[in-house]
Amino acid sequence: MYIRQKTMRETMPQTPIFSSMLGSGCSGQVQPDTSERSSDPIYQDGNLISGSLEALIERLVPTTDYYPDRTYIFTFLLSSRVFIHPHELLAKVGQLCLKQKQQLETGIETDKAKLKSFAARIIQLLKEWTETFPYDFQDEKSMKELKEIAHRITQCDEENGTVKKIISQMTQNLLMSLSARNQFQEIREKFRQPVTDKGTILKTKPQSSQKDILSVCCDPLILAQQLTHIELERVSNIYPEDLMQIVSHVDSLDNHKCRGDVTKTYNLEAYDNWFNCLSMLVATEICKVVKKKQRTRIVEFFIDVARECFNIGNFNSMMAIISGMNLSPVARLKKTWSKVKTAKFDVLEHHMDPSSNFCNYRTALQGAAQRSLTAHSSREKIVIPVFNLFIKDIYFLHKIHTNHLPNGQINFKKFWEISRQIHDFITWKQVDCPFEKDRKIQSYLLTAPIYSEEALFIASFESEGPENHMEKDSWKTLRTTLLNRA
Repeated sequence: MYIRQKTMRETMPQTPIFSSMLGSGCSGQVQPDTSERSSDPIYQDGNLISGSLEALIERLVPTTDYYPDRTYIFTFLLSSRVFIHPHELLAKVGQLCLKQKQQLETGIETDKAKLKSFAARIIQLLKEWTETFPYDFQDEKSMKELKEIAHRITQCDEENGTVKKIISQMTQNLLMSLSARNQFQEIREKFRQPVTDKGTILKTKPQSSQKDILSVCCDPLILAQQLTHIELERVSNIYPEDLMQIVSHVDSLDNHKCRGDVTKTYNLEAYDNWFNCLSMLVATEICKVVKKKQRTRIVEFFIDVARECFNIGNFNSMMAIISGMNLSPVARLKKTWSKVKTAKFDVLEHHMDPSSNFCNYRTALQGAAQRSLTAHSSREKIVIPVFNLFIKDIYFLHKIHTNHLPNGQINFKKFWEISRQIHDFITWKQVDCPFEKDRKIQSYLLTAPIYSEEALFIASFESEGPENHMEKDSWKTLRTTLLNRA
């Protein structure tokens, strides 16, 4: 079962953030009074680049005359889990809130206006936190800390109860969001299967009368649109904290600590498995065809589908299709490829050329991202990057740059860049698919039988016999295996 989950608010903060990150930092925002707060954060050209964990936490907590930039809130809340558990961070935020509240109440006459202003700012921070990272509040410890902060803030406006109502609504929204995610996870675990178990793994070649992709959909554009539907449904279940698990998990392995929740990486693995399934499906559709003319037609069809995916901005499906056609059982079909008009395929491979760290692909991705920013329609907003390359970028960014600088401070400049990339991904995944859903086509794409690697080679050799000693040895081994099974 494939479900696209909708939560109460599956969006980032409403102000455009990261538009000038690393270039202008937190411009246009009131800076905290560092003379009264921890003095060790370091700024470069107005940008916060490092600081101790305590100083960064202080910068997160609002005062009566300061509210942190939303870019900072997202970046710090996302990256803080590398250094501290969410419930521990909530406890520290609660302590700072209590300290400020007590300072406002210890004057000769309590300034009720300032107390209300302070309460409003704290509530706004909690709203952004619970809406952007609801999963931080899944355990009892975090919910307990949240309730304690809420109780203290409620006391700032006991007369009319406005604060209490807002907090009650925020908590209700949070619980609904957590419930929606948990329901999806239960369904996901129920149907969880490794990629090699998808559908029926065929051991022998099927009859030529078996249904193929062209009998279900013969329009490359429509198939590309249905693939885009599936991609957006799959990617909608990936959250910022899931992506940050890459960093947390690596640190856990390096330091022998259980900082990252490895089980949360399943969202990432499931999406990566979809890529593998699509690649194997493409190879299966080509190899299972008996007649060369029909096989050639299917190869050309998938080339056109990949091209339509590129035009849409669905780079992940495009790469999966190309990968499927480059698998050895397909690539070795020389007689088939000799009949294929490969000019369009050559263009696609040029876009996905791995040289210079996939420079051509990155240029195309940048163009699609720019188109998305200025788009006037949902169709122009679609950007689906090659997921395994996106993950590798975050991984290597994390490995190349240290978490801490030589002076012991957190290397926050590194986390600005990681969070910028994650924010871009989260923005792209929130686009509603503008194409009409075709359940028949999607059902075929998601449930059609897929050959095992062994079955692909058997089908390939039966279509076009082995041409060299290595292929002859492989074919002999496969036939022996088949006879032993019989």
